[in-house]
Amino acid sequence: MNLKEHSIFVLKEHQHPNGAFIASPSFPNYHFCWLRDGAFIAYALDLMGEHAAARKFYYWANNRLQEQTAKIDLLANKISANQELSDQDFLPTRYTLEGAVNEDDWPNFQLDGYGAWLWGLAEHLRLTGEQRLRDEFAASIRATVKYLTLCWRFPNYDCWEEFRDKIHTSTLACLFGGISASADLLECRDWLTLAGEIKEFVHKNLIKDGHLVKFLGAESVDASLLWVSLPFNLLRPDDPVMRATVKKIEADLLHQGVHRYAEDTYYGGGEWILLTAWLGWYYTLSSRDREAEKLLYWVETQADVVGDLPEQVSAHLNDPSFYPHWLKRWGPVAKPLLWSHAMYLVLLNEVEKKAN
Repeated sequence: MNLKEHSIFVLKEHQHPNGAFIASPSFPNYHFCWLRDGAFIAYALDLMGEHAAARKFYYWANNRLQEQTAKIDLLANKISANQELSDQDFLPTRYTLEGAVNEDDWPNFQLDGYGAWLWGLAEHLRLTGEQRLRDEFAASIRATVKYLTLCWRFPNYDCWEEFRDKIHTSTLACLFGGISASADLLECRDWLTLAGEIKEFVHKNLIKDGHLVKFLGAESVDASLLWVSLPFNLLRPDDPVMRATVKKIEADLLHQGVHRYAEDTYYGGGEWILLTAWLGWYYTLSSRDREAEKLLYWVETQADVVGDLPEQVSAHLNDPSFYPHWLKRWGPVAKPLLWSHAMYLVLLNEVEKKAN
């Protein structure tokens, strides 16, 4: 079994004909497409030369934004009139594969995916040279930046769809990266001012004891803080704050793989494939090649006999007492998780580049 080839197969096999990527085909609660997951899946496919599949996702996302423009205008009017807002006033964090908004009680107000899709689109254009998409998607890009301009200071759910009442560092990194990339794409220099405001907020409010923290008011770290450096480049990999953050992640969250955060109890709080790959990605940019290769090997050994990678591994749990609860509630851990396969491909690509 060739895990690289199988991972590409998994990503393409589970792409809807209209371009959406299901988060996990075997896990009913993940039978949706998240803009965040999709952007990283499309990025991995672009790295593998599978540009047509990536392009289909961006057309799908563009269609979703076109459908949401009126809702963004209504939100702007409510904010201007100082009216009370509910989570239903904001754009959804996930869509059905057909593109519909699912009316349920799933945590809704979550901004990171809208920053991620802007960044991913810019990367697609950079890697393919398909500049015609810039003009074709310009209205959706502008609508997304308008939405993020309205909302970025509001507390919202983090990338794990938790802590609704917090302002999250990794979310702001997504917004910074997406807005900065869009400013370059459409030559809107005032958007760089907005990105600068987000970066200044992070510097002033989300650093404690020399390292980044999970959210405003926290003292601990979350492995998603790696996003601040890559791919969103709010801090360089060699920035002293970023180095201190990675050191803290290693001390608190790295076993053989990487946990989300120390208090995580989802399926007991196991080691996540995609976050382990992310730390390895950081190592490749920090001249820590042997450590990157070690994490790559660990990821590869978590594939099952057909090559499918799970969301998380349950060998070293933060709190094993929570595992039976989730197993009874939702069944076994999601497998395959497309985002896991995508981040494996990203890390593999970086390791292979360094080897060559």
